[in-house]
Amino acid sequence: MKRIAVLASGNGSNFQAIIERVRDGAIPGRIIRLITDNPGAYAIERAGRAGIEVRVIDFRSFDSRSDYDRVLEQAMDETRADLFVLAGYMRLLNDKTAAKFAGKMINIHPSLLPSFAGLHAQRQAIEYGVKVAGCTVHFVDEEMDSGPIIIQRVVDVAETDDEDSLAQKIMIHEHQALPYAVQLFCEDRLRINGRQVQILKDAE
Repeated sequence: MKRIAVLASGNGSNFQAIIERVRDGAIPGRIIRLITDNPGAYAIERAGRAGIEVRVIDFRSFDSRSDYDRVLEQAMDETRADLFVLAGYMRLLNDKTAAKFAGKMINIHPSLLPSFAGLHAQRQAIEYGVKVAGCTVHFVDEEMDSGPIIIQRVVDVAETDDEDSLAQKIMIHEHQALPYAVQLFCEDRLRINGRQVQILKDAE
């Protein structure tokens, strides 16, 4: 059974979706820690209700970004996790940390990457005038929102959609796609070959 650590900064609805799929047995793993940079994150309450250990590393309490990065990496190391899930974690990992956990760290992003990377992806999509949008689950590498893609889900963009309504449409699919990617990882059904991620029918 795989050990899963989750990094989140805010509400934690994607974190909650993973908790529920672990609880119902769909994900053959155990969430062993939530790591958050925000002591006010609602994700902390979700973790408490689920009996999950929480480590708060308040970004604002550090004198430098390098000090924060060092403590974060140490906290990740301590979990001995098989998989790290960035579920609304709003800070870029430094290159050293991203490389250290390559192949065992995934992220959810509310766009069809490589389009609209970075912040406010839904706003970017609306402003560009796209007819479809969606979400992407990908492995994390040293660049922002650029790692090998595991799963994408598509939604139609209506002429009446704004940033908020599009975000709500996409979030429904996020809550399905991210837990499924975690499930595939925990079942040893993901194989990375360059930029391609192969989903195996059976575990190797």
